[in-house]
Amino acid sequence: MTAPDHQSAPTHRDTEQVRRVQESYGRWARLYDWFARATAGLGGVRAGCLSALDIGPGDTIIEFGCGPGVNLPALRDRVGPSGEIVAVDITRPMLERARALVVRRGWQNVSFVQADATTPPVASADAVLATFVTSLFPDPYAVVRGWSEIADRVVLANFAPRGNWAANAALWAFTQLSPPLFDMSARDSLDQLDRRTAASRRALEDCMETVETTRYVFGTVSVNAGHREL
Repeated sequence: MTAPDHQSAPTHRDTEQVRRVQESYGRWARLYDWFARATAGLGGVRAGCLSALDIGPGDTIIEFGCGPGVNLPALRDRVGPSGEIVAVDITRPMLERARALVVRRGWQNVSFVQADATTPPVASADAVLATFVTSLFPDPYAVVRGWSEIADRVVLANFAPRGNWAANAALWAFTQLSPPLFDMSARDSLDQLDRRTAASRRALEDCMETVETTRYVFGTVSVNAGHREL
């Protein structure tokens, strides 16, 4: 049964940064929705995440930074009607688009929570998924450690500027669309992305028994999967 929507106040990020994220994503919600759906299967990233999650019927999964819900159909296919999906995002316009998708599909086992992912709104789950979210956190190591306490499988898709020069140029251009969103300067934007991705992986290494990394899209995207033996 779908749980009611909730709101929880952010506690681990300063309110100014939270405001920037909400305004940036809220302003571009419609464009981001279109872009995310148009590129949903690009480079095999989503398929790689689903494979790494290793979820099945009846499982409960939390998606932090669910955005307009582009991953929800694939997640629902895996957990089935007996599973549970908790979709978390800090931006209400994004959640409204994700909720509209769920209503159209008639799914009864998807819950929406407007919250800061640095403060998980649930106590436990079978798995956690976050795609292109950890680069928004000043301290991704602490955030991912927190996620690792509530699930035995945590899968992160991150920007990883280690590809060829053309791919890195495209990634740098993307960060410049809204520098306040990533809380970075033009001078070291790629270095910062690299540092934050590395920090999120270190958190998995310190909390999980195994961590596997697979690279996609000419090396600019990495999927880091941490598993704890059941």
